[in-house]
Amino acid sequence: MGIFDKGVKKTNQNFFQRLSRAIVGKSRVDEDVLDAIEEALVSSDMGVDTTLKLIDNLEDRVEKDKYMSLDELVELLRDEIGKLLNVDGSDAPVEPFDFSKKPYVVLVVGVNGVGKTTTIGKLAASLKAQGKKVVIGAADTFRAAAVDQLVIWAERAGVDIVRQEMGSDPASVAFDTVKSAVAKGADVVLIDTAGRLHNRIDLMNELTKIRNVMRKVIPDAPHDVLLVLDSTTGQNAFQQAKEFSRATDVTSLAVTKLDGSAKGGVVIGIVDQFHIPIKFIGIGEGIDDLKVFDKREFVASLFSREDIKKS
Repeated sequence: MGIFDKGVKKTNQNFFQRLSRAIVGKSRVDEDVLDAIEEALVSSDMGVDTTLKLIDNLEDRVEKDKYMSLDELVELLRDEIGKLLNVDGSDAPVEPFDFSKKPYVVLVVGVNGVGKTTTIGKLAASLKAQGKKVVIGAADTFRAAAVDQLVIWAERAGVDIVRQEMGSDPASVAFDTVKSAVAKGADVVLIDTAGRLHNRIDLMNELTKIRNVMRKVIPDAPHDVLLVLDSTTGQNAFQQAKEFSRATDVTSLAVTKLDGSAKGGVVIGIVDQFHIPIKFIGIGEGIDDLKVFDKREFVASLFSREDIKKS
């Protein structure tokens, strides 16, 4: 079983259950099958624009080869979706950290409840297990629960954390964090930020201030702005990606809770619409259930041959 199999199992089953009902007794792909595919893709929250793009490509191919088999159709879907995910021009996994930059600074953004703090904790634990020195910055100074949770994760992972009093200036926490990381020779800095989709101007100003003060210590920081999204929120995830992309230069994504959702298509739709690569996906609650995103393995799991046979 691939590491993503359980992460997309519900999406996989939902898609093939719909598709199997449409092809029973048919020897070729017709309009009913294409309609069923469209319905299945939309129901997985791939988004209307991305779904229509895929359907148009399928229709062009079916027009040329009216007797395309189901296996050929599925293979074509896999190819087309793989192309949508290749925003960097390669189907190889994205390298999540550039350890030639020391410390490599990651600014983590996202609304409350998407798993942002947990994602930071799991990243810290994974990096620590690789022998890397990590410093966490608790710059979400508006929620005591966020800071307390980060402290627990830092202790669990055995990494340093920088925090201040509640209500402190988030930029001040970020400044102290990168300064401490440089002094300690850290490899990676993970900075949490306030998870509020408040007025976009306020959000932009806050993130800009954090960026500016960090650059007083590390001129090219942050090296990555990681947006955390919850796959179970479906279309709300698209809206969050839109708002944060307008407020700051989001450079990568982490998509959480894929194991609990039949809406794994949101991964494909968001990458297609925003052209931002996914670095991590969350496929469970365990400390090891945050995985580096592998486009090839994700698509293979989404269109598992075993599920075709069972459906």
